[in-house]
Amino acid sequence: MTDQSQTPTLTVEVLSSLDQIAAATWDACACPEAADGGRPNDPFTTHRFLKALEDSGSVGAGTGWDPRYLVVRDGEETIAVAPMYGKSHSQGEYIFDFNWAHAYEGAGGRYYPKLQIAVPFTPATGRRFLTKPGHEVAGMSALVQGAVQLGAENRLSSMHVTFCTEAEAIAGEKMGLLRRVTQQFHWQNHGYADFDAFLATLSSRKRKNIRKERARAQDFGGEIEMLTGDQIRPEHWDAFWVFYQDTGSRKWGTPYLTRAFFEAAHETLRDDIALVMCTRDGRPVAGALNFIGRDALYGRYWGCVEDHPCLHFEACYYQAIDLAIALGLAAVEAGAQGEHKLARGYLPRQCHSLHWIADQGFADAVGRYLDAERRAVDEDIEVLTAYGPFRKDRQEDHE
Repeated sequence: MTDQSQTPTLTVEVLSSLDQIAAATWDACACPEAADGGRPNDPFTTHRFLKALEDSGSVGAGTGWDPRYLVVRDGEETIAVAPMYGKSHSQGEYIFDFNWAHAYEGAGGRYYPKLQIAVPFTPATGRRFLTKPGHEVAGMSALVQGAVQLGAENRLSSMHVTFCTEAEAIAGEKMGLLRRVTQQFHWQNHGYADFDAFLATLSSRKRKNIRKERARAQDFGGEIEMLTGDQIRPEHWDAFWVFYQDTGSRKWGTPYLTRAFFEAAHETLRDDIALVMCTRDGRPVAGALNFIGRDALYGRYWGCVEDHPCLHFEACYYQAIDLAIALGLAAVEAGAQGEHKLARGYLPRQCHSLHWIADQGFADAVGRYLDAERRAVDEDIEVLTAYGPFRKDRQEDHE
């Protein structure tokens, strides 16, 4: 895993806390596109988002996510960083390797701890090898080599890079990592003027169904608001914490994020957030949390204390489409899983990850599995896309 463009002056350091690196230094690698004051491509690898996870205790001692941030320096200049964690389980990753762990340990190995380059609890595609402009090749090469060397020196089973970009996945495979392809459901904005323009591209039956769902949701007896920035007040987080706890307890047993994360989000992430709040008789009854990127909206969490027909679809999917159109965003990523999203205009798209496994025999077996899985995913995407809700004369626009 060598790169001829890498200079001998490069050094790789492992940090246990983001307090050990200035926000401006980290963000110069993580989101150089935001240097002019604009939005980052996504907020998830910014210093403020990752530090909110750390400061709130959502990652760190007792969570199974042990910060091991990688920093690459060329002399005194920081040219690349990566959000890496030591993992003692496979929870909160969304590109799952539970079966790998079971097989590895069944053969007598010790799968955990492992290394994970990822944004915790966040199944959103984005750059994972964060490099300053002009240092992309050398920076990524040094980060990969640093992560693999750390894994090998500590006799760890594996290192994983989840929800990286396709370009990173291709480059990583050329460096010797295993490439994995999975799928999610995303909505694509084809220059729609408004929600009705989007509906016009759907088949008549799907169009009518969505209109009925929106009407039923809007008739729940209350109000639906989309809040961002200073419109979000502390009491909104009080309500959303209740929603999040309910959903987290049902899905994961224990919610991943702490209450303190939402307090940190209110202080440092409000401008990155679009919060849907559903209120009835003056009482918040449901909500959905989205993050705003430079060119996409990322749906993250939903919860409720009252069940109302179709309110979940409205708050999570249709409100997100409305906002993406209003902001001129190219896509909505609605999070992990859920083929029910297909009927609502969200089509399957590839997601990418990279993997290093120390044991060569096990790595060869996983590699054969990944080849078969990739073919199955591609076939699944093709079939699901063909069953999408769009009119046949518009189908090619969405393939």
